[in-house]
Amino acid sequence: MSERLEDFSLGKSMQSKGSIQKVGIVGCGTMGQEIAVLMSQSGIDVAFIDISDERIADVMLRIERHLDDRISKWGLTGSEKKLILSRIKGSTDYTSIADCDVVFETVNSKKKGTSLELRQEIFRKIEAVVSPDAVITSNTATLMISEISSVLKNPGRAMGLHFFSPVGKVKIIEAVRSVYTTAETYALVSKLALLVGKKLISVNESAGNISTRMLVPLINEACEILMEGVATVADIDETMRETSGLQLGPFEMADKIGLDKVLKWMENLYAEFGEQKYKPSPVLKRLVRANMVGRRTGEGFYLYTGNKKIAKAGSITNLGRA
Repeated sequence: MSERLEDFSLGKSMQSKGSIQKVGIVGCGTMGQEIAVLMSQSGIDVAFIDISDERIADVMLRIERHLDDRISKWGLTGSEKKLILSRIKGSTDYTSIADCDVVFETVNSKKKGTSLELRQEIFRKIEAVVSPDAVITSNTATLMISEISSVLKNPGRAMGLHFFSPVGKVKIIEAVRSVYTTAETYALVSKLALLVGKKLISVNESAGNISTRMLVPLINEACEILMEGVATVADIDETMRETSGLQLGPFEMADKIGLDKVLKWMENLYAEFGEQKYKPSPVLKRLVRANMVGRRTGEGFYLYTGNKKIAKAGSITNLGRA
């Protein structure tokens, strides 16, 4: 039988096992958006899931603004922006991630308490549609991946992948294998990390991994120094920047992350370990209750106008307000 040219078409070629053509993201907040851009600019198609069509439109607008900002700083061209956006698609339907090789759960729940049950339900929904070879990951910082993935029919396909913001600049990802994670799962994730220019830091399963367990006591101690009247918010931050090599002081970091998110980390770590160093500071709790959660709301330990940060002039007893 004679061979035909179309038999050798790339479009008809079988995808090799272990290759990575497409990834899924469930919950496309700030971290999900940064991961989406990282994957797309590395030539990987992205399908993300969010709660509504309105939310999907908002996510795409935010990604476009982020890319426009990079263009304005000569970090990207207009044609590169179009190519990145062309690879990212949003949906409310989980079947849109059915052909993904790796799926990232990056949900940031605003509800009080742990998000364990929510993440477990998302894992179930992902497993129901993806192929048996697909890897399912969670970006959680303080929950145990073994517990999240225990609801899966095949928990060996899951592991924790904790990215850091800004995703485009931080070169590492904390990679957490559960008691179930298979060697094949880790190998596929290692291949993905290589494709997107990241280094995996292998972490034995522990709530908070490395980064969050180190960060939480730093922020808590800064709050303690502030409450004792030792120094102001701005002076504490400046001292830590200049003496430790940190790019941001503890209060600047907390405002950037979101005080509500930091509080949830602290509550999860305190529940896990029961140690005083993880017990949330009263001033942090008060700020979150007043919805002063940082840059996102325009006020936290600092005031924010656009990209400008302004030190508060008032007493800590009034949350920095005069």
